[in-house]
Amino acid sequence: MGILNGNPKDEPMHYGEVYGTWAALTVAKASVAGNQALLNHTGDENLQKLLEEAIQAAQQEASQLETLLKDNGVGLPPTPSERPKASLEDIPPGAQFMDPEIAAALSKEIAGGLVACSTMIGQSIREDIAMMFGQFHTQKAALGAKVLKLNKEKGWLVPPPLHQHNAEDN
Repeated sequence: MGILNGNPKDEPMHYGEVYGTWAALTVAKASVAGNQALLNHTGDENLQKLLEEAIQAAQQEASQLETLLKDNGVGLPPTPSERPKASLEDIPPGAQFMDPEIAAALSKEIAGGLVACSTMIGQSIREDIAMMFGQFHTQKAALGAKVLKLNKEKGWLVPPPLHQHNAEDN
């Protein structure tokens, strides 16, 4: 049997898998801390729920990624400290992030995560790693759809110029 036959967990990770997984763990940990801080600025209850969902998803991702890296003898990136809960009223108005800004930042984070997951799926030769990032991708896509819906419902979505072409106009 060759080195890449049999149980994928017995196969070595290649350098791209190691780096991509390590980078994904760094981003997941930063996402938890960043979204915890943004949660303090959020007044909209629906946006709060989506931020909490994003935090929980990032924590689950981090746990799976840490296990994979530890099992393969790879050192872990540092973990930012937990952000304390604060009251929105305690944050000075000029220092507050507004709900539309927070929703846009969450959308951007999800979009970047989708690209990163797709990249890892494409470069992985271990099926278990590709499947793990496929799972993350599916979860991010579902959360992204919820954030898009909220952005539309609240009027926070700023669309690019819309192309409205009718064949009869020619």
